[in-house]
Amino acid sequence: MKKNNYFLNGISHGIPIALGYLSVSFGFGIMAVSSGLSVLQAVIISLTNLTSAGQAQGISVIASKGTLTEMALVQLVINIRYALMALSLSQKLDKKFTLLNRLIAAYGITDEIFAVCSTKQKTVRPSYMYGVIVISATGWVLGTFLGAVSGELMPESLTSSMGILLYGMFLAIIIPPAGKHRSILFVVLFAAGLSIAFRYLLPMVSEGYAVIICAVLASVAGAVFFPRKEEDE
Repeated sequence: MKKNNYFLNGISHGIPIALGYLSVSFGFGIMAVSSGLSVLQAVIISLTNLTSAGQAQGISVIASKGTLTEMALVQLVINIRYALMALSLSQKLDKKFTLLNRLIAAYGITDEIFAVCSTKQKTVRPSYMYGVIVISATGWVLGTFLGAVSGELMPESLTSSMGILLYGMFLAIIIPPAGKHRSILFVVLFAAGLSIAFRYLLPMVSEGYAVIICAVLASVAGAVFFPRKEEDE
């Protein structure tokens, strides 16, 4: 298969991702302008990040005038999973992946792109992964732009209701596995309980640090109460 064909194949496989990103990032665009950012700023954030949860929480830190340290820690806790995905995906990369190719591809490792690339039967070529990334990023940035523009034009009552799109995606991610695994349900409820406690009992703690503490404590609690049993060889 020619190089261009690998790229086009990647684009075709990334179209469903792009369509999903289009609707979700629409909600992010509305959230961004509602928090005081301009359309251009919202688009630049989406173009340079490609992380729904990280961007949403980053907007909250910006809106609350948090520090750069707080922002860095929040992004580290929320997005550290991408480093693990990159390590896993590196085992399937074609030998044509140079160091520069790896650095460029690292920009586009998201949950959905990782899932598509890691399930390929054969090794992943640079041009294929670029195709998936390009079309997916286009959907994410375009949705952000449309949402941000709409957020500036629509009345506040409507933008408030549309902004829930992003949170709807998060719920869609956690509810199915939480219904199947008690450990995941426990971690989700534990984190939610901590978040509520910070919101109403410890309002002096900034939202960014509250997210960090909730994520770390919920993860530790999950590991303590639901340790993974090693299988006998």
